Amino acid sequence: MLVKIIEAYRNIIIICDSELIGKRFEEGKFQLDLTGEFFKGKISSEEKIINIIQKMSKDDATFNIVGKKSINAVLKAGIISQEQIKKIQGIPFALVLI
Repeated sequence: MLVKIIEAYRNIIIICDSELIGKRFEEGKFQLDLTGEFFKGKISSEEKIINIIQKMSKDDATFNIVGKKSINAVLKAGIISQEQIKKIQGIPFALVLI
């Protein structure tokens, strides 16, 4: 998995399965475009990502999560529920504002 933190007034935490980078998924009028730089982060373990999520969720933050492994890590961290997960072409994703 890849993780990237963009520091801003409201930090943005991007978590994405590494094998999805460079791909685009479309379904109807919706798309997940992972071809740009936005989702490219540093390779991290699930444990490290869960720690980052738990730390960053204590502040105002926005989380962009794409991919099965990434979604599972965020579920384990306890900041989303199954109802918040959407799919495009079978690829799960979630956007969380804390």
